[in-house]
Amino acid sequence: MKISYFFIFLILILTNSNSALSQWVILKHDADSLVRAGTYHIYNVEFDKAEDCFRQVQQMYPGHPAGYFLDAMVYWWKITLHRDTKKYDSPFEERIEKVIRISDKILDTNSSDLGALFFKAGAMGYRARHYAQRESWVKAASDGAAAYSLMVECQKLAPANHDIMLGTGIYNYFAVAIPEKFPLVKPLMTFFPRGDKQLGIYQLRAASRKARYAAIEARVVMLQIYSTFEKDNDIAQAIARELFDAYPNNPYFHRYLARILVRKGEQELYEKEWRDILNKCMDKKVGYDHFTAREAMYYVGLSLMRNRNYDSALRYFLKAGEGAVIDDEDSGFTVNVNLFIGNIYDIKNKRSDAKKYYTKVLKLKEFDNSHTKAKVYLERPYKN
Repeated sequence: MKISYFFIFLILILTNSNSALSQWVILKHDADSLVRAGTYHIYNVEFDKAEDCFRQVQQMYPGHPAGYFLDAMVYWWKITLHRDTKKYDSPFEERIEKVIRISDKILDTNSSDLGALFFKAGAMGYRARHYAQRESWVKAASDGAAAYSLMVECQKLAPANHDIMLGTGIYNYFAVAIPEKFPLVKPLMTFFPRGDKQLGIYQLRAASRKARYAAIEARVVMLQIYSTFEKDNDIAQAIARELFDAYPNNPYFHRYLARILVRKGEQELYEKEWRDILNKCMDKKVGYDHFTAREAMYYVGLSLMRNRNYDSALRYFLKAGEGAVIDDEDSGFTVNVNLFIGNIYDIKNKRSDAKKYYTKVLKLKEFDNSHTKAKVYLERPYKN
């Protein structure tokens, strides 16, 4: 489930002169440049530089949750980009717990402290995302609802602040969209505040245009919404291109852009992007992992096949299909790779080889009528 709550913390640094916000005014004056620099470094996958910035924030404000939350976000992106390991789970969870403890200590003294409310909301929102990713649905729903309630309290304290709309927009949209896409979650949402998809989109758009600190993350969330849920490829492409141009080291944005180009049928453009991605995988750039390499080989092979360059396409498909299915997310690629390999062998009049791959498809999980297609090709050779 690809739902990012990233950088909800940026809604916390406000400019209001109200006494409830005075702590943020102090933090803003001497830590703002560190926060901005660290934010850029995280999005651009420069984790050491980001951690150095946030360590300085911790030293400046040892009793404040800000620096510790920012440090947790480094580990959040490590989890996001290192998809083949769970070694960053515990460090992330420990840092989130620390943010909650520090925030609670402040709230024990002042239950209306805006900074503590915001950081606790952000911490619980990220933990909800983490639990959802690990399919701990009850924990995810509980933390998500608690984070939303805290955000509503923050909105009461600073109703005109557009940065706050990142958090409320995320909840309003996904509280409806997730149960629609994953019906298993629907019963859990009965006990939590109702969402509103259109209101959520409105809030996220407002944040992306007018928020001082949350504008980038609002765009990241909108990218996910328009690409995965709303299926508006034109808007999604514009957002993906903007983000990747701004943060060229980030494979997350790069993959989104390349996938959208595939969906739009921009063959020349998507082959170019996937070849670039494959080169970065070979150079072992951070986050350009073996999952990404397999995907890149698949799409390059697909483009070559559509150009009737069958020998080259076959080489890419065979490489992409090496090994067993990695995970459920990757199984669609594995199924199609085997179908296409069978198709190419049929084109090359190697019928026995083609049948081997169609038979293999029947042993894999059903994907997009793959079993029906394989049975048809087993009876009659594929014709391009």
